[in-house]
Formats: sequence, C-alpha cells, structure tokens
Amino acid sequence: MRKETILRKSVSDDAQEVYRAIELIELGARMQLLETELTLSRDRMIRLYRELKGTAPPKGMRPFSADRYMIWMPNLHSSLFYNIYLFLKERTGCSRRDSLIKGYRLYVEHCERNQLEVVVSLTRAWTLVRFFEASLLQQTPCCRCKGIFVAHKHDPQSNFVCGACEPPSRAGKTKKAAIARIAEFERS
Repeated sequence: MRKETILRKSVSDDAQEVYRAIELIELGARMQLLETELTLSRDRMIRLYRELKGTAPPKGMRPFSADRYMIWMPNLHSSLFYNIYLFLKERTGCSRRDSLIKGYRLYVEHCERNQLEVVVSLTRAWTLVRFFEASLLQQTPCCRCKGIFVAHKHDPQSNFVCGACEPPSRAGKTKKAAIARIAEFERS
C-alpha cells in the first residue's frame, strides 16, 4: 500500500513537471532554462520540444551579460518584468518558478495590450532573475518618477534618472521614420 502511495505521488510529480515543461517551451524557453529548472531528462525535454514546436530546440544559449539590461529599451522592459516578478513572489506567495512563469505571462500581456514589442524573452527574463540572485544587479529608484529600475550592483543610487524620464536622443526616431514611410507608401 505504501509503495502505491509513493508511486502515485511520483507519477503526479512527473505529470506536473511535464506540464511545466510544456508551459515553458510554449513561452519560448531554451534548453538550458529547462534543464536547470526541471527534473525531466534532457532526452524527454527534447522530445517534448520537438512535439510542441515541430523542430529541434536551438543549440546553446544566447550570449548574455548584465550590460544587456542597461540599454535604454531593454532596461525599461526588464524593470517592468522584474517588478511584476517580485510582486508575485513576495506578495502572493508564489514559488520562484511560478512567479517567473506568471510574471512573464503578465509582462507579455501588458506588451500586447499596449501594442508594444516584447523586448525581453523568457530566457532573458530567467537570466535577469538569476543575475539578481547572484547579486550582480540591484533595483534603483528614479529620482524623478520614483519608479524602480534595474541597475548594476554598486552603481550610485542617488540622482539616478531612468530611461523613461530621460530617453536617449535617438529613442523612437527609427520607429517613427518607419511608420512615416509606411504611411507615405499607403498614400501613393
């Protein structure tokens, strides 16, 4: 009887892991994320990936650096995602993994509703969380809007101005120019 109980729990745990793998693959997770966060075998995750996406998973990881999150637009989007993630983790009692998945879904939904490009992939969001856990990054408040943004650990926090309050001089100009060209083309 006891073996049956253990077996049932093991089967249900396995089913939950498969469900999480499916969820992560559908959100765009790369193999390193899956291997780190789940207990399924690599072969099984590759088979799941092929079944869901119709292709083999991409090889390796994209290059990553904490500096990637400091660029103007990625910083705004990373800060948005990380604040959602922290809220879910700290205030709702979600686990780290559930906070990552639910936070990423909310971030994507926000972008879609506001017709914004999704700048942060799930793997980049996961890497961001890991950088915070490794104390490579910190949150820094903007002295103007009081929003809280991603910054390098040990960067000065006083008088920090975010990219939303002080965007770079070329910010958005290429997109505006592309929209103007499309409008011009449609008129002719």
